[in-house]
Order: sequence, then structure tokens, then C-alpha cells
Amino acid sequence: MTHALLRISKEEGIKALYSGIKPALLRQATYGTIKIGIYYSLKSIYLLIVIISITFPDETLFKNVLCGITAGVIGSSIANPTDVLKVRLQAEKEAYAEKGMLRCFLDIYKNEGIKGLWRGVCPTAQRAAVCAGVELPVYDITKRNLILSGTIEDGVFNHFVSSFTAGLAGAVASTPIDVVRTRLMNQRKLRTALVDGARVQVLYTGSFHCAIHTVQTEGLLALYKGFVPTWVRLGPWNIIFFIMYEQMKRFY
Repeated sequence: MTHALLRISKEEGIKALYSGIKPALLRQATYGTIKIGIYYSLKSIYLLIVIISITFPDETLFKNVLCGITAGVIGSSIANPTDVLKVRLQAEKEAYAEKGMLRCFLDIYKNEGIKGLWRGVCPTAQRAAVCAGVELPVYDITKRNLILSGTIEDGVFNHFVSSFTAGLAGAVASTPIDVVRTRLMNQRKLRTALVDGARVQVLYTGSFHCAIHTVQTEGLLALYKGFVPTWVRLGPWNIIFFIMYEQMKRFY
């Protein structure tokens, strides 16, 4: 990761590290808002769901995971075009260097159709289900247990520890799906891969095919490529988000 950061900064400039920042912000404004809104809304109205309310009447891991998975799938499915834009702008700098976000959006739609904007939506939804189904429940359960045990009272430090734990858990759970999702989104037609020592062009037909092919040609650990930068991204993101979220809740 350090080598990549230094090389990109040296060859393309610091600005290149923020390639795709606009669709990334747009994605967070859509996906993040929808995910958190649905998650906490579902938690507050779950008593209306008879089966769940009778079986799990209190704050439970099952309830939080179910709400997190639902929120992640819905939010990511709606916001998938912004994710495709972000991946393309980050991976294909030369192709989109002089184009704005709207132009890139229109180019993808024109050349690849509506399917191009929702390319990789299945692994994206799967990743979001895993991330939201792990991060949000881990944060809530960790926060609640720290308060109930008297270890750390409800405050900024509690939110920091809980969000740090949630970020680590999310990175461990989501990295394999993130690898598959990124490869599917970044391919237009064919991808060059190493098969039996020779480089051949391969078209991933789906997330399962991509995962199996990756393991067969690159080994099981290939599914954890980029784990460190994923954790470095999810850790600070969760910490900043949840601390700000908790503080803003006090004003509304």
C-alpha cells in the first residue's frame, strides 16, 4: 500500500490519490444516507413485524444483523451507478482524465447501456449486505455492552472504540467480496489473467465465477488483496462517521 501511494504520488501527483472523489462523495450521499436511514428505521419499527417481535423482543444480534443486511442491500442497489463511476474514474485515469462525472456517466450508458451502470450490482449488494450486516450490528452491540458493563460510559471514547471494532470486523468480512466486486465493475469485456503460466483473456460471467477463477489462478489469499488499505479506509471512515453521527443526534 505504501509503495502504491508513493508511486502514484510521484508519477501522477497527489491529486491522483483523489481520483473518483466526486462519485465517491455522491455515493456516500446516497448509499450512506439510505443505509443508515433504513437500518435505524427498521430497528425502531421491527416490533410491528410479528414474527421477529415475538421471537426476538429485545436488542439482539440477530435483529441488528437482519436490519443491517436489509439496509445494505437496498442502499447499495440504488446507488450502484455511483460506485461504477468511482471505480472507473479511479482505474481508468487516462480514459476519463478530461471528462466530468456527468460525461463519464453518459459514456457508460451510451457504450454499455443501462446494464453498464448496474454492472456488478450483485457482488456490490452482497458486499453491502456483509459490511452493513457486520459493521452496524458490531457497533451497536459493542457500544451497548461497554455501557452495560460499566467499562466505558456513553461518550466519544465509547463511540471511538465501538466504531474502530466495527471497521476491523467489516474489513475482515468484506474484503473477498470487494475484490470480486471491483474486478467485475472494472472489466468492460475481457480481462487478462494468468492461467497455467500463460496470459489469456477471461470474461467473468458473475461473482461466483470471478471468485472461483481468482482462487484457481492466484490462490486463496488473492481474495484478501488490498486488505490493509481496505481496513485503513473502513477504520477511519467508521470512526469519523459514527462519532459525527452520535454528536449530530444530540442536536435533533
